[in-house]
Amino acid sequence: MYNDFRGAAFRGTTTVAFKCVDGVVMATDTRATVLPGFIAHKKVKKVYQITRNVGMTIAGVPAEAINLLDILRANATLYQIQRRRIIPVKVVASLASLVLFSQRIFPYEVQIIIGGYDDEGYHLYSLDPFGSAIEDKIIATGSGSPVAYGVLESSYHDGISLEEGLVLAVKAINAAIKRNVFTGDDFDVATITMERGYIELSEEEKRRIFSKAVA
Repeated sequence: MYNDFRGAAFRGTTTVAFKCVDGVVMATDTRATVLPGFIAHKKVKKVYQITRNVGMTIAGVPAEAINLLDILRANATLYQIQRRRIIPVKVVASLASLVLFSQRIFPYEVQIIIGGYDDEGYHLYSLDPFGSAIEDKIIATGSGSPVAYGVLESSYHDGISLEEGLVLAVKAINAAIKRNVFTGDDFDVATITMERGYIELSEEEKRRIFSKAVA
């Protein structure tokens, strides 16, 4: 009964992330749904900073995702203090994988994207509830991901710039908002670059990108 409740109670969300030549773009919607068809909240944060060079998007049960985020933040900070260097993105993804796998009997109902930069360049990983970690250039998660993937794969190309990527990410989220009932309300966008680190776009910046995305 507990598992049936969890399966029914938590669904929805669209998150996307992909690599550009000069950074990583992450974007999410902001709707939270509890029980089929009920909108619990219209402005939920789903993209987070782990360190200056690594960010994360969440889909699934928020409390479990935030618990995982806290574990990653604490360990990444400790790594950087002890070693006096930025933490490699693969190390963060590997730690998340270990935590998720260790809970496989009672798994975290989450799907996350971890991305950022390190000494070897930009990286992006998708992780499922059992800890499988897959590196890719383009990743979408959540119930709206089929719609988002359609937009991303039709326009993404090697060599895409960060500015182009911002517009593409918003197009993908906007398409999911229009076609997926569990995705909606608003969107958040973050970039991770070697020059500026993890940055979340302001409301003014988001509106500027949105106007380009729907033009």
